[in-house]
Amino acid sequence: MNILILGSGGREHALAWAVMQNPKCDRLVVAPGNAGIAAIAECGALDICDGGAVVAFAEENAIDFVIIGPEAPLAAGVGDRLRAAGILTFGPSAAAARLESSKTFTKEVCDACGAPTAGWARFDDAQAARAHVRAQGAPIVVKADGLAAGKGVVVAMDEARALAAVDEMFSGSFGAAGAEVVIEEFMEGEEASFFVLCDGENVLPLGTAQDHKRAGEGDTGPNTGGMGAYSPAPVMTPAVRARAMDEIIRPTVAEMARRGTPYQGVLYAGLMIRDGQPRLVEYNVRFGDPECQVLMMRLGAQALDLMQACAEGRLAEARVNWADDHAICVVMAARGYPGAHETGSAIGGLERIAEDSRQMVFHAGTARRDGQLVAAGGRVLNLAARGESLQEARDRAYAAAEGIDWPEGFMRRDIGWRALSGRSG
Repeated sequence: MNILILGSGGREHALAWAVMQNPKCDRLVVAPGNAGIAAIAECGALDICDGGAVVAFAEENAIDFVIIGPEAPLAAGVGDRLRAAGILTFGPSAAAARLESSKTFTKEVCDACGAPTAGWARFDDAQAARAHVRAQGAPIVVKADGLAAGKGVVVAMDEARALAAVDEMFSGSFGAAGAEVVIEEFMEGEEASFFVLCDGENVLPLGTAQDHKRAGEGDTGPNTGGMGAYSPAPVMTPAVRARAMDEIIRPTVAEMARRGTPYQGVLYAGLMIRDGQPRLVEYNVRFGDPECQVLMMRLGAQALDLMQACAEGRLAEARVNWADDHAICVVMAARGYPGAHETGSAIGGLERIAEDSRQMVFHAGTARRDGQLVAAGGRVLNLAARGESLQEARDRAYAAAEGIDWPEGFMRRDIGWRALSGRSG
């Protein structure tokens, strides 16, 4: 098969790495890719949110299968254009992608199918939103309704922070994403990520992970796109997974089909678990980043078979073969991230890290300039490792990180702390 992956981050590097291990893959193109991806696959210059350009590129390159990595092209309808052109595609339609591109839409779907989630209200007026915050008090959660690259969520522990978040969103900090705001009840518990594949009708549980959203150790500091992850998530016991499937995932998929917008692709449910009861925090319509990296480390070559079965409507016959292992991913980011940060700083030492099925460096925001690897984003490198235990995987990832020469970068040194301290579950 000739395969095209759309995207340029650590998620897409991990997808490319897994796909390349499958003998079905004859040729792999990643557009636009990054410096790390260029070492294992072809990279193509392409506006991945331009459906016409993506279709033309796929046809010119005799692409058999397209895997859409990020949410923006999904929301822009690129999957629809590809399918209309008869090209096998992994990823939902624009209508189904509203489960991520509109917080209001997701809440309405949950209300319609009875999926447990936080109480909520939607506002397109700052004054009304501020009045709601004052009436409800804190803690409270303020979310930009649209896509904000994983950063449009403020968990406000006091009223002043919530009011500031409302002002920030309506002032245009998140562009069109913040034109409408959803304010939610604060849910207590432990958060985890649950990934399932859907082919429009059938649902296949794929795996669990736990993300670390805060920039600082001990889950302090501002929210980020993710500073690390590990899989599996201990809090996602068989009983919790079963409840999530029965009470949240299957009702949602059935409601989407009932609306005439069947869901096809990976569905990522962010869950809050308390006393064994999962409630939906949010849906994402693509693999998480950095959760994808730990899932791909554990899945390997079978990831391509599963995504193909999903796209072809054959999930009923598909099975996931999990080893009894653990994986972890540590993100190295540019100092200042998620705020203002510099790009262009040189990165050294990667040649000393042996990459294999037990450890990989996935590139998130890198480029090559005059033969030198340089930082080209906020989140820059992902140190991913697998082991028989989480501790073994963690030790391996941090040992690799120590070999990287990048003074302008930083990382959290406590990824996996909750599970390793016994405070998970």
